Amino acid sequence: MADLEKIAKELSGLTVLEAAELTKILEEKWGVSAAAPVAMAAMPAGAAAEEVEEKTEFDVILKELGPKKIDVIKAVRQITSLGLKDAKELAETKDAKILEQAGKESAQDAKSKLEAAGATVELV
Repeated sequence: MADLEKIAKELSGLTVLEAAELTKILEEKWGVSAAAPVAMAAMPAGAAAEEVEEKTEFDVILKELGPKKIDVIKAVRQITSLGLKDAKELAETKDAKILEQAGKESAQDAKSKLEAAGATVELV
């Protein structure tokens, strides 16, 4: 029988490229695929049956106005197309929803504009 300690020591000395090449050789020789068993072993129990949905819609919440109140109000007007009075009231409201159920890109864009104006923003 082969000396398993010696084999383990030699395998530990392989580079990543050599290990990948060895994997291919063994897959061809034994007629198996190393990818499927590894992927299944890494999944937690029950995860194979359920797929995790990535969130695609976000609410843009204005947490804090910040020191540049006028710039934030301008950003709110640009994002929402509200008039000056409505945008000011919305910006001054604690935890105001600037956008509701916005797409990922729209929410990220709104967040970056508001943060550039000095506001603290949260995507929910």
